[in-house]
Amino acid sequence: MTRVRCCSIMSVVMKKYLRYETGPEDQPQGAEGKVLTLARKVGVLRPRDLQAHGIPRVVLTRLHRKERLKRVARGLYVLPEADLSEHHTLAEASKRVPHGVVSLLSALRFHGLTTQSPFEVWIAIDVKARKPRVEAPPLHIVRFSGKALAYGVEEHSVEGVTVRVTSPAKTVADCFKYRNKIGLDVAVEALRDYRRSRKSLDDLWKAAQVCRVASVIRPYLEAIE
Repeated sequence: MTRVRCCSIMSVVMKKYLRYETGPEDQPQGAEGKVLTLARKVGVLRPRDLQAHGIPRVVLTRLHRKERLKRVARGLYVLPEADLSEHHTLAEASKRVPHGVVSLLSALRFHGLTTQSPFEVWIAIDVKARKPRVEAPPLHIVRFSGKALAYGVEEHSVEGVTVRVTSPAKTVADCFKYRNKIGLDVAVEALRDYRRSRKSLDDLWKAAQVCRVASVIRPYLEAIE
């Protein structure tokens, strides 16, 4: 065998070796490669995320069987090496209910304004919105209307997913508005932690006015000060 032909054969063998050694994550090819690239970009994948790219949903199943993707909940996939944060369930919930807003106990936990660790993800939706049919993660749905739903909403990135969360001030005001649902002690604790963190009183007062609880919060705020 000539030296030239030997080198040509070795070149072909090395290309095949590198193709299998590097894998789709390093050299994305075809539909599976596109899905893995998309997973790195968006963090948590849903089957519907593939539609805009013309990729059939069965590709997710194939990648899951090959252990190239990990299923963290029904219809939700991440890369095996994905670094799941303490707020992972919020990312899951936001994928399931993109029009919802993380609020009340879950928002308190996100902002570090409570010692509570809710089992469910508290999500606010519009009063006229259809209740989401979600198996996982467990959700606690509350309904806000008009400005109460739109005011004080922040966007945060959690594992590549945009999560909409009520601001610290709006969250505290909401807790007083729904004090009969979550407990007055939780609302007062949140207010105390809010003041301890030296967050804006102006923001709190504006949020209290939107939620129509300014007169309720005032005596507790004066007692803390």
